Amino acid sequence: MSLPAYASPLERTWYYTFRVICGAIFVFLIGPIFVILPLSFNAQPYFTFSQEMMSFDPAGYSMRWYEDFWTDESWGQAVRNSFFIAVFATMISTTLGTLAALGLSRPEMPFRSPLMALLISPMIVPLIISAAGMYFFYSRIGLASTHLGVILAHAALGTPFVVITVTATLVGFDNTLIRAAQSMGATPTTTFFKVIVPLILPGVISGGLFAFITSFDEVVVVLFVGSVDQRTIPWAMFSGIREQISPTILAVATILIIISVLLLASIELLRRRSERLRGLSPG
Repeated sequence: MSLPAYASPLERTWYYTFRVICGAIFVFLIGPIFVILPLSFNAQPYFTFSQEMMSFDPAGYSMRWYEDFWTDESWGQAVRNSFFIAVFATMISTTLGTLAALGLSRPEMPFRSPLMALLISPMIVPLIISAAGMYFFYSRIGLASTHLGVILAHAALGTPFVVITVTATLVGFDNTLIRAAQSMGATPTTTFFKVIVPLILPGVISGGLFAFITSFDEVVVVLFVGSVDQRTIPWAMFSGIREQISPTILAVATILIIISVLLLASIELLRRRSERLRGLSPG
């Protein structure tokens, strides 16, 4: 929105100051990403810009670290573990989070606020505490160092994001549609799948994408609960920085950045579609 012609000097000053502040915050948040991207094409095995890169000499750039990532079997196993764990953790957290959000959205639901606080507690409690608690609990029941244990742990971390996203979607839900479907003879199951699900589906998918990103990028819990057989991409990157510094980590980070941007773009498109379905935005 442009600045109106009748704006006062103070309003004009704040108009431009606000944009400068937003730009500075944007650079502060995105700046490290802009450093990682070119460094991943460094021809030298260092985490610094070489003289050739600074002078834009083609000899200073290479795809060797991306080739190492695709050909190294240890990275391949980490990729398979990450996707396997993230997909199943997302399925569990999406199912549980959606059901919880539907229950909490009902006005007759008792203890709504305490239950909501309990469900989103994994987002509030420091991750190291959750990881330690999961380790001791899973060790007693035999789920430590197993894929199932890591999947359940990541599902617990992703469920709050689904609950919050679906709950926000249900805020503008028109309950008269449910009563209309019931008055026409629809069963509760038919009403759920034919009326409720299509309207909240964008929010469910958005929550699922948040849960997927949470599981895919998580490293602390998998270090506690998992073992070498459950080694994921973040774990491999963390170990690589500590044990053997290689620009391959920068190549992997670049790939993860691209995946995250695509997922966030999908979430934004789904959010806008959800608003259109609920009549909160034009079009």
